[in-house]
Amino acid sequence: MSNSIWLAFGLVLVIEGLGPLIAPNGWRAMIAELSRQPDNHLRRIGGCLVVTGLVITYFFI
Repeated sequence: MSNSIWLAFGLVLVIEGLGPLIAPNGWRAMIAELSRQPDNHLRRIGGCLVVTGLVITYFFI
């Protein structure tokens, strides 16, 4: 179980790092745009990401 958690964490870091590695200007613009969004919109985006992650995890367990 512990190895799976570290593997998942490593994959998250790889995926998160691809944006600034491949397209730093686009990534910066996206972060700036997100910072201008209202809190409720960001919560909705975060909730969708969590649900999507849970569904994907459920299918691969």
